[in-house]
Amino acid sequence: MKILITGSSGQIGTNVALALQARGDRVLGLDKRPNSWTSKIETRVIDLTRCAADDLPADRWDAVVHLAANAKVFELVEHPDRAMDNVVMLFTVLDFCRKRGVPIIFGSSREVYGDIHQHVTDEASADFVVAESPYSASKLAGEAFIYSYAQCYDLPYLVFRFSNVYGRYDNDLDRMERVTPLFLRRIARDEPIVVYGREKVFDFTYIDDCVAGITAGIDALVSGRVTMQTINLAFGQGSTLVDLVNILSLALGKKPRVTFEPSRVGEVTRYVADISKARELLNYNPQHPLSDGLPRYVEWSRGVGAI
Repeated sequence: MKILITGSSGQIGTNVALALQARGDRVLGLDKRPNSWTSKIETRVIDLTRCAADDLPADRWDAVVHLAANAKVFELVEHPDRAMDNVVMLFTVLDFCRKRGVPIIFGSSREVYGDIHQHVTDEASADFVVAESPYSASKLAGEAFIYSYAQCYDLPYLVFRFSNVYGRYDNDLDRMERVTPLFLRRIARDEPIVVYGREKVFDFTYIDDCVAGITAGIDALVSGRVTMQTINLAFGQGSTLVDLVNILSLALGKKPRVTFEPSRVGEVTRYVADISKARELLNYNPQHPLSDGLPRYVEWSRGVGAI
């Protein structure tokens, strides 16, 4: 297959591209920056907020995987224009898919559910009326465009709602201060960390599980076996930020210097995914709880000299 991946220099994009190439698929990545992790992915540097659909590579693609986004929730509270950029990027790619008749996979987020206090969230629970941050609004808008193009132009799609994906190629703190690599680096260096929200519960997803779900989705979408579906991709169990700190500390052999503050504006405080649809449609079977995935991430980080 020939797959076009936007956001190919990010964590998920890099892992998906390498996995597809390893099984023999051809991949072209689009990103506004070169890939800092590997030279194995053919990448075209392009800013999707400053181009049109006709500027994208006109090849016979089997599918487009759209992962490009500004993804730090609190950062987009401070800079809401970056949330609008997410919508513009998606529209450019979506219109390309419409004109070329190419199926699309859209990387959405658990943020579309808002601040949910129930135990498990299924795909029908997203509230398109109330968005709790500009980032969640950008993902809700993106999904709305996807669904409208499916209705009006019969464009095949899958929407994946990711949840706290961590693992390889996830420590680019100069670009994005994500909680797991941030805590990893600071604990490893005996630096203080602040947990914003002791009560937060999230569904942390190890990168290999995420990639397995996406590649299964690509195969199902291209074959026509599964289309027009919105699917949670997560581990399916909740863990607190305190769990995250404790497991990282054990894996590093360090005692954390941690203080606690209230959650910040726009941040979700509880999310546990219902992954039954992914299991049913894609035979998705995540293998890595936080207690297994974090030590793997620590080992990889040591191997590349990130800590």
